[in-house]
Amino acid sequence: MNLTIHWTFLPHNDADASLAFYRDTLGFELRNDVGYGGMRWLTVGPADQPGTSVVLEPPAADPGITKDERRTITEMMAKGTYARLVLATPDLDGTFEKVQASGAEVVQEPTQQAYGVRDCAFRDPAGNLIRINEVL
Repeated sequence: MNLTIHWTFLPHNDADASLAFYRDTLGFELRNDVGYGGMRWLTVGPADQPGTSVVLEPPAADPGITKDERRTITEMMAKGTYARLVLATPDLDGTFEKVQASGAEVVQEPTQQAYGVRDCAFRDPAGNLIRINEVL
């Protein structure tokens, strides 16, 4: 098999704030901006990786979830425990400084982990955990 990651989904609760974070702070390009039924979906991704996208979606968009499930998702997003994304960069320190300067919530400064990865972590505007690994 030959598989690649095409799309992944993260919830957002403020499309404009999420777009500013992913486009202006992380440098992703906006690929699609779709509104429907009072909700908004944004597709973003690294400019040099056109086949890999992150879809930022309203957490209430799935018609198959219950009110209780929506409440749980909202509560988990507020705590930052619902979703996560791991990115990679050859310049962890420079990337950390840029993201920190944007005002993003720092969860962890650059750290050498016991399991061999040097990384840092932030929360996006919706509370999603964004880890950034150093890849040399």
